[in-house]
Amino acid sequence: MQYRLRDINDMDRDTFVAVFGGVFEDSPWVAETAWQSVPFESNEYLVEALCDVVRRAGRERQLALLRAHPELGVRKPLTGHSEREQRNAGLKGGEGARAELLADLNRRYRDKFGFPFILAVKGLGPDEIIMRFRERLENSPEDEFDECLGQVFRIAGFRLEELLNEFSSGRTV
Repeated sequence: MQYRLRDINDMDRDTFVAVFGGVFEDSPWVAETAWQSVPFESNEYLVEALCDVVRRAGRERQLALLRAHPELGVRKPLTGHSEREQRNAGLKGGEGARAELLADLNRRYRDKFGFPFILAVKGLGPDEIIMRFRERLENSPEDEFDECLGQVFRIAGFRLEELLNEFSSGRTV
């Protein structure tokens, strides 16, 4: 379902959180805080308000947000957004060598950085995802923290595109 700006601005806090609370993985606090900025002047302003909550949250809260993300290619239940995104990227239901490789990459990444590998997988296939996994394992912890936050914003942009009437995620948030 898509929402129009006037309907969003008329939402009470609980409804707003119910609609937008899953945009940032398992972190409804982002929507709870952004709701305080109602009324939003435009869909873009709403997107910026949500992302600014994360930008201003501080390192510990940002780290908790990163840690709320699922590992890629895991065989456990995921949120609706993550389930669909990973399935569309060819990562769900994987067996054999690819599943073992993803499990190993996930373990190595989490051991090095302390949070899961986060990548906006929309439009990517398994081979490209694995390539990016390997490349980013070479990053420094600080660079990878920043990269993951950027990926979180890209994921949020794609999710918001599904929710907002007349919104394009073509720009960087």
